Amino acid sequence: METDLWRRCSSCKGAIGFGARHWICNVSTCNRPRTGLFFCSVSCWEAHVPVMRHRESWALERLSPTREEWARAGTGTLPAATARPPEPGTPPSSPRSAASPRPLTTPPLSSAPPAPAPSRETPREILIVASKLKGYVRARSGMNTSESVLDVLSDSVRALCDEAIRSAQRDGRKTVMDRDFPRRR
Repeated sequence: METDLWRRCSSCKGAIGFGARHWICNVSTCNRPRTGLFFCSVSCWEAHVPVMRHRESWALERLSPTREEWARAGTGTLPAATARPPEPGTPPSSPRSAASPRPLTTPPLSSAPPAPAPSRETPREILIVASKLKGYVRARSGMNTSESVLDVLSDSVRALCDEAIRSAQRDGRKTVMDRDFPRRR
């Protein structure tokens, strides 16, 4: 019945009803408001993993809002879903398969350990591959490259990365992407 429909499965297009159990992907790009992927089963979630090319991901079990919660929100943009409370007598997570023992569920975010704060004491290592840089300069101009160039270029790369990190944080992402770096004119 369409009136019991909260969302459709992003994989098989099956109905996910109000107050129903469903799964979402733990990867942040799958959980953005505009993307909003929801799956009716773990197998539907597994079908999207190779398409999205996730390196490491797992399904998070959720409970969709009730019809009353959805109506109270009024905008049709209720947050994705609330975490499903663990059933009495069940472990907090169960293995996906014998070959891959990653959990299907995770504890609520509030009980997860906080992310480590960025260290102000970042290592001052060389970020440039010296042999590749020297090979490029020699191929382009026939010139040699001084070792001191590596420090200057590493500082420039750090500055670009810091700017890209700020851009990703402004967008609410935990992944720095190519679009976060300023384009060369």
